[in-house]
Amino acid sequence: MPPVRLEIADGIARITLDRPDAMNAVTTALAVSLEQAIRVAGGDGSVSVVVIRGAGGNFCAGGDFAEVQRLRAEGPAALRSLFESFRGACEAVGAIAQPVIAVVEGIAMAGGFELMQASDVVLVRDDARISDNHVNFGMVPGGGGSQRLPRIVGPQRALGLLLSGDRLTGVDAVEWGLAYRSFPAEAFDAEVERFVSRLATRRPDAVRTIKRLVREGLSTDLGSGLDLELDAVVDHIAGAAGGASVSAFADRKDK
Repeated sequence: MPPVRLEIADGIARITLDRPDAMNAVTTALAVSLEQAIRVAGGDGSVSVVVIRGAGGNFCAGGDFAEVQRLRAEGPAALRSLFESFRGACEAVGAIAQPVIAVVEGIAMAGGFELMQASDVVLVRDDARISDNHVNFGMVPGGGGSQRLPRIVGPQRALGLLLSGDRLTGVDAVEWGLAYRSFPAEAFDAEVERFVSRLATRRPDAVRTIKRLVREGLSTDLGSGLDLELDAVVDHIAGAAGGASVSAFADRKDK
């Protein structure tokens, strides 16, 4: 059975990490399949939003230790292939135009936490168990945690979390800026569907432009980012979609 499933319907691409017996731990095959699924979804013009979720009630437990041990025995080049493949999957999230939503429940640790950090929006269950636990095993991050985490929460909180291996809940993740919303277990699936379905109805050109502006703006200075936004808003309103968008705004009710 493939380690990743992709299903596309109603403008939503649903990607499932499908190794439930291993809490969806990352192998090279899973990482490669995940990147492929993300890029296939991104290249499909019918897709407005991409959702990544783990099978079996867990998001992702991080790297598969059995595979890490095997690759270590084969040498650095083999070991490097695992981390390069996972890096490719995480970078694919930012490379595609559509927003990528991580739906997190159960365990999201190490690489699973790093995949969370790479995602555009995170929806999490209140009781999720989230941590970068590499240090608990004498390991160091290898999926972007040492670089993305301080950019999201700042160096103080990032170092505290990375050095301690402390665990966060979904509620904590929202407070820390690591997730957008958290929901109780009994409402989680319904609230996730409500949010994802709402995004799928938004104008794709507007949604994609917003994602691009935020992503590109974070890698440049404020002035350059404001220039990007100015060019984008003029192009958007002056373009073919502009008339309908301006009319909708003028006729708006509270949306």
